Amino acid sequence: MKHMKNLFLVIFLSAFLGLFGLFNSQTQGQIIMGDERPELYLPMLQGKRVGIVANQTSIMPQKENKHIVDFLLEQGVDLKKVFVPEHGFRGTADAGEKVDNSVDQKTGLPIVSLYGKNRKPTAAQVQDLDVILFDLQDVGVRFYTYISTMHYIMEAAAENGKKVIIFDRPNPNGDYIAGPILKAGFESFVGMHPIPIVHALTVGELAQMINGEKWLKGAKTCELDIIPMENWTHTTSYAIPVKPSPNLPNDLSIRLYPSTCLFEGTVISLGRGTYFPFEVYGYPDPKFGDFTFTPVSIDGMSKTPPHQDKLCYGRDLRGESMDHHFTLEYLMEAYQKSGMKEKFFNNYFNTLLGTDEIKKAMLAGKSGQEIEQSWKSGIEAYKVMRKNYLIYP
Repeated sequence: MKHMKNLFLVIFLSAFLGLFGLFNSQTQGQIIMGDERPELYLPMLQGKRVGIVANQTSIMPQKENKHIVDFLLEQGVDLKKVFVPEHGFRGTADAGEKVDNSVDQKTGLPIVSLYGKNRKPTAAQVQDLDVILFDLQDVGVRFYTYISTMHYIMEAAAENGKKVIIFDRPNPNGDYIAGPILKAGFESFVGMHPIPIVHALTVGELAQMINGEKWLKGAKTCELDIIPMENWTHTTSYAIPVKPSPNLPNDLSIRLYPSTCLFEGTVISLGRGTYFPFEVYGYPDPKFGDFTFTPVSIDGMSKTPPHQDKLCYGRDLRGESMDHHFTLEYLMEAYQKSGMKEKFFNNYFNTLLGTDEIKKAMLAGKSGQEIEQSWKSGIEAYKVMRKNYLIYP
């Protein structure tokens, strides 16, 4: 009889563990976004007046891509307004295009633009809130402006006694660190913090760093909670389901973006006005390469691209690997072919790079390798600081 009981127990445990293993194999590896963990944040929102920073990327993949705004309203959260970054709520505004305040037709919620003159919420815009949620898909690059919007949200919260809750999301460039550290005096909306171009932090980790290093105005800190992801590490590859902005249409464009965006500070086209921006570059002169493309006005992507309607010659990078890391190779190659010296750059270059050292070095004839060596010590110091704020292995 005792043997029968033991046998039954073994069979029961085997069946249970088998089911658990099946369940585990199905859920293991599926990244659970911060906003997909309502059990962690809905209790914090009970009886609170809530605002949210959201756009087209604020979706819940494990809940059939439901938008977080719709989900919160279904859960009875007292959502007062939606703040939107560059490109607007639906993500259709061109880079740098003014985004106006409006009302969301689906929900009737007020939409408050944080792009243009009003980059930081005013005291009046946050006075009727207790909590501000932040749920945007960032791409892990210093000059991508969603993290600047997050900085200003935190600053407004710190100044007005409001709480910020970050719903964390993967960093698709989160597996490596590269580029110069932003130099003091070169702060702007495309670079607010002394971090490298590729910083390898999620928005949650960066928010902790902003607070911890006292980078907000007046060295203030804001009341901050991070809702972390599950099943993500800094080496987990992640394909984004919704393009984070109109000109980053796919995963390769996001991997190339840190390297090819540098052309925004030059006379070279990086493919705005094509359906493969950031994946090509060129100029209206055959000496730049055999690959050709013609930038045209594309509604919802690029209304007035550089070198519009001109045949550009250059390089097609669409065959590059998804293992691509930040490089000066493309910039240096185009600069050397141009022979333009100072005229190769526009006034935006130093702002974008967050330093004047790179341009000086290029004009002095330094190689890409020499220039990359120049920021190594800064990167090493940054890595030490970064360790204090990591949430994920």
